[in-house]
Amino acid sequence: MVQVTELGYMGLGVKDLAQWKDFASKILGLEVADEGEPGRCYFRMDYWHHRFIVDEDGTDDLNYLGFRVAGTEEFRQMHRQLTEAGIKVRIGSPEEADERRVLEVMKLNDASGYPIEIFHGPQVQADKPFHPGRRMHGRFKTGDGGLGHLIQRETVGFEKTYEFYKLLGMRGGVEYKIALPGMPRPFELMFLHCNSRDHTLAFGPPGEKRINHLMIEVENFDDVGLAYEVVQQNGVPVAIAPGRHANDHMYSFYFVNPSGWMCEIGWGARAATHQSEYYQRDTYGHEPVLGVMKGVMEVAAE
Repeated sequence: MVQVTELGYMGLGVKDLAQWKDFASKILGLEVADEGEPGRCYFRMDYWHHRFIVDEDGTDDLNYLGFRVAGTEEFRQMHRQLTEAGIKVRIGSPEEADERRVLEVMKLNDASGYPIEIFHGPQVQADKPFHPGRRMHGRFKTGDGGLGHLIQRETVGFEKTYEFYKLLGMRGGVEYKIALPGMPRPFELMFLHCNSRDHTLAFGPPGEKRINHLMIEVENFDDVGLAYEVVQQNGVPVAIAPGRHANDHMYSFYFVNPSGWMCEIGWGARAATHQSEYYQRDTYGHEPVLGVMKGVMEVAAE
């Protein structure tokens, strides 16, 4: 069975492109690449042409995910295994592949109806070293783990969601069962991985927006502390205080971006264990900042 190898890129829709350029550069430390396309820019994390395609379309949400396969043969086999499973798939035109800066791309929807893309052959700009938007102690951790991870909303239940992403070669399951006041059963979160990163996708939190949060990982611990300081100095609301996750051992914190959902910057995650286990809480920290979290949930419900 052919598998996707990483989350290679993401498409984001925003209401205020200028505000996002400023946030991506000065707060996240990403490199902003503007190639003169009206209402569009790119964010870089490494040598790739881009890891994020950002369009000023008014949605303030996730538009699509781009999953990589190894090459031409894997691309063809992935198309076969998806169509044989009854998934409607369209091979993108050469122009659509050029737009994404990849050799080939196919387009489809996941079980919740959200657009995803599968591609091979990203443009790697070996002649253009990554230049962070602000000072950093190290670099972002991408490599074979892809750009990071995200939690997104699902609308059809864990079973159908898992059955779809299993067709892409992803695997995982419930990793958190959290007891909450007033709820008869623990709240569950499902995590899926496709490479050495503990998880690439997760599902569970409610909300109207497709995306709950995006995590980008740094190679140097001090860059988490520096980011926390930069966030506070610029008045960016912290939504979840620093702490360490129990499942992937990531030390991180969460803050609100201009679109109203959350970004997470983390360090120190362990590699995927490829075995099932679950937790009832994080190792320590990660206390929600209640006033900020209430605002995030209200934005998600708009």
